[in-house]
This record gives sequence, structure tokens and C-alpha cells, in this order.
Amino acid sequence: MSEIQNQESQLNGIDIILIQEEIVNKIKTCFDPEIPVNIYELGLIYIIDVKPTGDVDIKMTLTSPMCPAAQSLPIDVKEKTMTVKDVKNVNVEVVWEPRWSPSMMTEEARLTLNM
Repeated sequence: MSEIQNQESQLNGIDIILIQEEIVNKIKTCFDPEIPVNIYELGLIYIIDVKPTGDVDIKMTLTSPMCPAAQSLPIDVKEKTMTVKDVKNVNVEVVWEPRWSPSMMTEEARLTLNM
């Protein structure tokens, strides 16, 4: 691929911001089956890094290491992120630091859960 073609296939800053917003919207449709709040509002998504190549790295956590949805939630996040236009590859990594706590939830999530 020539350098010009390679540059044309790179996403610009505005594209990256729009893709990141769309990814957030998609992730907001992912729910822990035991909690009636989406995982984004719960504060389980730590990083969404959209590269100019269309590759996306997501770092997320779970409410606990024993979470019953530990196997399904990362897969759900990856599958929904892959549906976003211009996303080429998605890597979802579950991390345990920083450790999740209810203080990471949005105010909306706290209100929904009466906290």
C-alpha cells in the first residue's frame, strides 16, 4: 500500500471522537444480568482507545472477580463495539486495578439503584 493510500485509510481526530461516542452508546446497551444499570454507567469501562487505524482497545473491569457474567460481558462489549462503522479490530481486556467500587458509578446509576 502506498503512503498516500495508508494516510487516507487513517481516521482523523474528529472521526475518532465520533467513533468513541458511538462505542459508548453501544456499550450502554450492555447490562450485568443482576444489576438494572448498564455497565458504562456502573463505571466498569475504564478506557476506550480508538486508534487511527480503526483498532480499538478497551479496558474494563467487573464488579467482582466472582461476577457470574465474567465470561459474557467482555464478549458482549467486543461484539457491540465491532458493529460501529470504521472499527476494524477490538481488544477487550479485563483488569482488576483500580479495583471497582460503587463510587465509580455515575449519579444516574446511583439514583437508579437508590444509593
